[in-house]
Amino acid sequence: MNQNVNADRLFLGSCFALITTAFSFAIRAGILPQLGDQFGLSAEQLGFINSMWFYGFPIAMIIGGLVYHTVGPRIIMMVAFIMHTAGILLTIYATGYVGLLVSTLCIGIGNGCTEAACNPMIADSYSGLKMNKMLSRFHMWFPGGIVVGSLISLAMTKMNLDWQAQIWIIMFPTLIYAFLFWGQAFPKAKVEGATSLSENLRGMVNPLFIFIFLCMALTAISEFGPQQWTAIILSKSGAEPLLILALVTGLMAVGRFFGGPVIGQFGQTGVLLGSAVFTTIGIYLFSSQTGAMAYVAAIFFALGVCYFWPTMLGFIAEKVPLSGALGLSLVGGMGMFSTAIFQPIIGSWIDENRATLAAQGLSGDALELQAGQATLLNMTTFPIILIVAFTILFFWMRSRKASKAAIA
Repeated sequence: MNQNVNADRLFLGSCFALITTAFSFAIRAGILPQLGDQFGLSAEQLGFINSMWFYGFPIAMIIGGLVYHTVGPRIIMMVAFIMHTAGILLTIYATGYVGLLVSTLCIGIGNGCTEAACNPMIADSYSGLKMNKMLSRFHMWFPGGIVVGSLISLAMTKMNLDWQAQIWIIMFPTLIYAFLFWGQAFPKAKVEGATSLSENLRGMVNPLFIFIFLCMALTAISEFGPQQWTAIILSKSGAEPLLILALVTGLMAVGRFFGGPVIGQFGQTGVLLGSAVFTTIGIYLFSSQTGAMAYVAAIFFALGVCYFWPTMLGFIAEKVPLSGALGLSLVGGMGMFSTAIFQPIIGSWIDENRATLAAQGLSGDALELQAGQATLLNMTTFPIILIVAFTILFFWMRSRKASKAAIA
């Protein structure tokens, strides 16, 4: 690594960039009902607006991964700042559905650039267990930022401040990360061959990479599906939706802070399998419980989704290092692309469940509650599949380790 690199400042800048991403996620989730009311949008249309956040993410991540070693993380983060700023302003001055689609796409691109630049930069700055620890602590600031963002959104909503004022809040961490990255030197790739596109592609022709790449589609939607729709799905559950979101993400932030020791104790595959089990329990409880029990469900859900994202990336960085920045970007991009696809689908599930239950005579709060719970029950399918997949991975990696030990 270049001796002039200030790793601590780069890491801090990365954290504020991820806080920007988190604020955009939490605040947009919090204002979703207001957007629906002001612009007369259906749940499916709100789903398409949400999906732009997630489509922009993988587009930027994949392109960023391809050019990371050519243009460097500095240029990618400059693009992130431009797109975040443009997305914030376009959202504030949007006049309808199309404007919200475009502005959300811009913010998604800014978020994707952040992941494309910061994940490989942190992986190149640290190694081994410390690399896993720092990736977990970096990704701690996504749920940590959501805690702060959701509480800000809740407070501003209770004060009857309009949604445009809430969107302005996203600009604060955006300006801070721009300042921290300004004029800094960045680390070089630490794995020989990792800067070569041909070597990256060769590294990705690997059963482990392909397996994790496909699983990422399910881990991401298991995490982001319930969270992005919290305000609408749980609005009549007897619990405060934004407090649920804050509880989930607060626990995730604490868990990720201690990610290094947890992964050291249970291993990456053990953590992934346990995460799938807890996520299934959490979403099922969300789909069947109301009142105070919704907060219990939030605890199980948080323990489940807490380690998914950083552990998946850490697994690729450690087990398939030749895939390089492109490999990390493709895995992360797959997660966001999957989430984008499912946003309007989840919205349509809500609309369909409302229509079906209304035809059965339900109305008012009872209708909204049961439609939301039926939608959450549909979402349990994702982590149930992951339990099977990660059980296979657990024994697969154990057999590989045993084979290597026998050869040695």
